[in-house]
Amino acid sequence: LQRSGRPNAQLTAADIPGVCHLNSSSRKMMEQIITRLGFSARAYHRILKVARTIADLDQSADIAEKHIGEAIRYRSLDRNQHSSL
Repeated sequence: LQRSGRPNAQLTAADIPGVCHLNSSSRKMMEQIITRLGFSARAYHRILKVARTIADLDQSADIAEKHIGEAIRYRSLDRNQHSSL
């Protein structure tokens, strides 16, 4: 809320570059994940918003690899839960 004046879930695609700061290793990790798993731009933004929230809870200014990894795991859990419905 302090960065953009709204919750991370409400960030727009235009807000993300200014709020979701990736270090070089996490940027490379995201590029590999998007390429390997074929995620859309929409999925990329959703992952970054969740990773930003995780980094906030970790009191981290930048999104690190561990934050992205956790966000990806939450996404896969969500997808598995929806496919079983």
